[in-house]
Amino acid sequence: MKTTGFVMLLVCSALLLAIGQNSGDSGARSTLLALEHAWDQALERRDVKALAAIFDNSLVYVDFDGKLLTKADYLARVKSNTIPMDQIVAEQMSVQMFGDTAIVVGTYRVKGVENGKPYLRRGRFTDTWIFTAGHWMCVASEATPILH
Repeated sequence: MKTTGFVMLLVCSALLLAIGQNSGDSGARSTLLALEHAWDQALERRDVKALAAIFDNSLVYVDFDGKLLTKADYLARVKSNTIPMDQIVAEQMSVQMFGDTAIVVGTYRVKGVENGKPYLRRGRFTDTWIFTAGHWMCVASEATPILH
């Protein structure tokens, strides 16, 4: 599948950046932002292989409704999602570094069509990343809807 190859290219590029990053935080920040964008692209395409490469096996995901998901749960949900997402965009991201751990906080927008009606959903997310075995892996994530 052509889109799977594209998303995997994004993920691999971000991982290569991580391997070649200098000791400064700016290289790590750039890599983490690239991984966040690769995550969005993979979600749009329901590319579970690309997502699996981003997530540590111990991933803990707290969903918008408070449900706790494992990596396997999250990937299964993405694979079975029947609501099309035309666009997912992460915005206003900030990265806080703590040695080999980083916290990324930002907002996201999801656009699509559900039951013939367009929708736009917004939320805030917090992702926790660790630098292990030469690359960054997401170990914890949560998403909270922004209700207006």
